[in-house]
Amino acid sequence: MENTNKQRRKMLVANLTIYVKDAVNERPIQSLESILSQMDGIERALVDTEDGEVKIEYNETQVSPEKIKETVLQHGLNLED
Repeated sequence: MENTNKQRRKMLVANLTIYVKDAVNERPIQSLESILSQMDGIERALVDTEDGEVKIEYNETQVSPEKIKETVLQHGLNLED
């Protein structure tokens, strides 16, 4: 039974990579991590301070990529195209 639950969970987890221009300094990174960790459906977020790359694992039944990006923008952080 436990294996089946893990398999179901894995099927629901999707990946998103975004680039946040501001995520190269400590304060914006902490802000971004706080914003993402408070969102329902975010499983994990890893920030690369070299280039502002943010790798996000999320439950696609709880949150969409559009909602993630919108939330980041609403908190005053800038996404790269």
